[in-house]
Amino acid sequence: MFTNKSIDSIWIQLMLLTLLSAFIAEAADTGLAVIIIVAVTIGYKGRMIVDHFMELINANRYIRASMRLYFYVIPLMIVLAYLFPEAIVRMTTLQ
Repeated sequence: MFTNKSIDSIWIQLMLLTLLSAFIAEAADTGLAVIIIVAVTIGYKGRMIVDHFMELINANRYIRASMRLYFYVIPLMIVLAYLFPEAIVRMTTLQ
């Protein structure tokens, strides 16, 4: 179990990462580096939430793995959508 102090420090870290991501996304020109930074931040924050706030770090490994996988797949999909927008449009249209 985590102490209140460690949970507080994790929460502060998550808030700082959120503010940093928002600042980068608003201030920088959209480019691959910015997309990757934001995607990695999403994955890291998701894992911290799953492990510490949802307390799945000691849960069944399949449940924990499926939750963690979600936060690895979504950032990957964001990067792929940036890199290959036309291919994704072709794959997702009903024609």
